[in-house]
Amino acid sequence: MAKKIKINFREKIYEFESGTPLVEIGKVCQMYFNYPILVGKVDNNITALNEPITRSATVEFYDRSDGTGNSIYGRTAQFILIVAVKKLLGEEAEVIIEHSIDKGFYCEIEGVQIDKPVVQKLEQKMKEISKQDYIINKLGVSRFDAIKYFTKKKQKDKVNVLKYISNTYVNLYRIDDIYDYFYGELAYSTGQIDDFKLTYIKDNGFVLSYPSSYNPEMTLDYVHHSMLFQAFLDYTKWGKVLKIENAADLNGVIATGRSDELVRLSETYYNQQLAAIAEKIYNQKDTVKLVLIAGPSSSGKTTSAKKLQIYLQSKGINVHQISIDDYFLDRAKTPRLENGELDTESLNSLDLTLFNKHLTELLEGNTVELPEYNFVLGKREYKGKKLKIGSNDMIVIEGLHGLNDDLTISVERKNKFKIYISPLTQLNIDNHNRIHTSDTRKLRRIVRDNKYRGYNAAQTLNMWKQIREGEEKYIFPFQDDADALINSSLIYELSVLKTYAEPLLFAVDEDDSMYPEALRLINFLRNFLPMPSEDVPHDSVLREFIGGSCFK
Repeated sequence: MAKKIKINFREKIYEFESGTPLVEIGKVCQMYFNYPILVGKVDNNITALNEPITRSATVEFYDRSDGTGNSIYGRTAQFILIVAVKKLLGEEAEVIIEHSIDKGFYCEIEGVQIDKPVVQKLEQKMKEISKQDYIINKLGVSRFDAIKYFTKKKQKDKVNVLKYISNTYVNLYRIDDIYDYFYGELAYSTGQIDDFKLTYIKDNGFVLSYPSSYNPEMTLDYVHHSMLFQAFLDYTKWGKVLKIENAADLNGVIATGRSDELVRLSETYYNQQLAAIAEKIYNQKDTVKLVLIAGPSSSGKTTSAKKLQIYLQSKGINVHQISIDDYFLDRAKTPRLENGELDTESLNSLDLTLFNKHLTELLEGNTVELPEYNFVLGKREYKGKKLKIGSNDMIVIEGLHGLNDDLTISVERKNKFKIYISPLTQLNIDNHNRIHTSDTRKLRRIVRDNKYRGYNAAQTLNMWKQIREGEEKYIFPFQDDADALINSSLIYELSVLKTYAEPLLFAVDEDDSMYPEALRLINFLRNFLPMPSEDVPHDSVLREFIGGSCFK
């Protein structure tokens, strides 16, 4: 008689035979989900659906409406695209997954000239692969065997990245007769990936779009964000000039002792952006009165605002900085979320009436006593901090809602210069495994929160979902109204962040709900050699997170 195991799913107990694949257990629980189950969590460990379960355990599942499941959906869609390209354009055709944009991925095909009809054929081929419902096989192989395989296939990007990781074994995935290496789990079968679109972009590129966790019902039409797209394109071209496109390229620079030169080049690239924006603002000095800087969490807004202020002052413009945080409503009047917590991310958490009254008075040349918010007491205080600006002066404001005109409704649009900032990394792990911009920001925040706020990694990770929801509501919808964009990514930073973030991630307890995410980030950082921070300048945007900044 086969041994029985007990599976606890949301406080309900089910019995299965020992060795039952997780996919079969998932079928019993599918009724609780709106979309196909993509992956499971067994006793707090993310587990592929093809894994046999041999002991009693507590399980949970994820579909594409959850962040964990959505990442797997997107990763599997990429693999289906890669297979479609191989089958349609030949074995030598190589997809390059460049970067994320508008809930999708920008892609190019190396060595092949494509146009809109070719992209349409690729989408049709992907749909055929989805309908054929191939089981996606996961195979554990030795790292050396994987290197031999990819060497034979002339996929140098994968050979190089596998060279630097210390794992004895790696996972390869197979659809039909095509193998690939992916950082992270994939779906159980191609049939689970049934909703996606390919949109042709001029100059040989296209975007793979799919449902997001914020809109899981369907794939929305791609919306082109020209400024964001161009920033990615420029940074990618710069990386190619430096011959640093993947993690292995960065590791090669570190391994050969050339990291100090790379730091200088990267910092110069960042500073040149600020200089160009300062020049643009200077040329509009007769009309611009407010400079507003906004971007998602851990983009480096504070350092960028202070450095931009220096660039403007060097051109003879007096600049004054006002903190939006000082205009929070008293805690008793702050709106609350459905769960009862303070909704400090909402525009309604600010005293907009007072803020705009002060802006109007300042721009009219009057003296204003500015408030200071006491976060301990939860209310504004006045301590005699007064400000009066000259007729040719400017005010710099950085914060969450800077791009939303409702924040500064008393000031005409022509008198505002808006800047969107985000670390838009051009670096990938290899041609098929991109680095999420949000992962860079997440690691920055983990390090900063620990150093300056006393939070551990689990606390920061636990807040991240709410942080991302705030960004989706209050930042991303306004990015196209920006007059300029700062890409605060530093090509070397993940190797520096590794030395700070890794110990914090290892400290997350195995029983903590954030453990799977901490483990994912640990595995992600294994792709990078560590780099000391001694060469990082004290005015670098990275110092805002690791400490040692000259800006207080």
